[in-house]
Amino acid sequence: MKLHEYQAKILLAREGVPVPPGEMAASPAEAGAVADKLGQGPFAVKAQIHAGGRGKGGGIKLAEDRGAVVETAQKIIGMNLVTPQTGPEGKLVRKVLVERVFPIEKEYYLAVTIDRNTACPVILASVAGGMEIEEIARSKPHLLIKEAIDPVVGLMPYQSRNLFFGLEMEPALGSAFTALLGNLYRSFAAYDCSLAEINPLVVTRDKEIFALDAKLDIDDNALFRHKDLLEWREYENTWEEEAARYRLNYIRLAGTVGMMVNGACMAMATMDAIALAGARPANFLDVGGGANAEAVANGFRLILSDERVKSVLINIFGGILRCDVLAEGVINAVSNLEVKVPIVVRLEGTNKDKGAELLAQSGLNFTVAGDMKEVISVIANSV
Repeated sequence: MKLHEYQAKILLAREGVPVPPGEMAASPAEAGAVADKLGQGPFAVKAQIHAGGRGKGGGIKLAEDRGAVVETAQKIIGMNLVTPQTGPEGKLVRKVLVERVFPIEKEYYLAVTIDRNTACPVILASVAGGMEIEEIARSKPHLLIKEAIDPVVGLMPYQSRNLFFGLEMEPALGSAFTALLGNLYRSFAAYDCSLAEINPLVVTRDKEIFALDAKLDIDDNALFRHKDLLEWREYENTWEEEAARYRLNYIRLAGTVGMMVNGACMAMATMDAIALAGARPANFLDVGGGANAEAVANGFRLILSDERVKSVLINIFGGILRCDVLAEGVINAVSNLEVKVPIVVRLEGTNKDKGAELLAQSGLNFTVAGDMKEVISVIANSV
């Protein structure tokens, strides 16, 4: 679950990470009220969307006084913000964060994430604050500092010192940095994050350290431990919200081939097959290994609710989810819907022949493909 900047800062401040004074506003009037509460400017008015690069797209503006805050909020709220991470379609801005602005002397990058190779947390830090970590790693790898953390013992004092000296901060900032780093790591662990990022971490001219921007991503599998945060959950569209209700993994894409698979790796391979056929997937839909006939039927209805879908490809490996169970779910869904698009089904694994037999005897318009070459051929002919 991704959090907005203002939400991440609420949690970080709760754990002792210093953040600039500020509050969220959902309207220009509310933005003005926040400015009144904060007192003297200047202020920053920051669009709240689940994407980076907001400043490049015009989603972060400075305002000298209350009147400028209201005027700026009026321009940003309701805009369709396009950034390098949103794609050309952009994202609608529904709220802004209004914050006090302080004179900045230096910017840094600081984050805690999971190293997939070691299955352990790792702290990343760099003097190249404000840049995206991918760009730092690509163009300035010598500026990237890493400290692997043993999850049993946690962050050790010597590691905090390594990072502090690696960032070449002024000695007087040692205590403040060490406290902030420890609180950031504690936040990462306490909220079961996959990422806790501060970019930039700034030092002001008054030698104060702030998390000027913040990003927290919480592991969905741990949300049962953080039910108080579920009210913050936002879905990109109604399809994803509907999929979550049925415990399905769904992402809406820009193509015309509806896709249902079981397993993320299978999904990626199937998307490649669709591309080889000269088409584009309309969605990523993983029904998972433990899905039953009802979940499959719900997933199929979800695919067909997208008016852009011109054909459907079902690619299932029968392991935990048996092929005959998949076939029953699809038959139930198609029987209750007026389906006007071609449906291609490829089955492999447990009860493959029984599943194919159920589809053949259903009297419905299914094309059962024997292998991926045949799948590509059928898809290509339907484009």
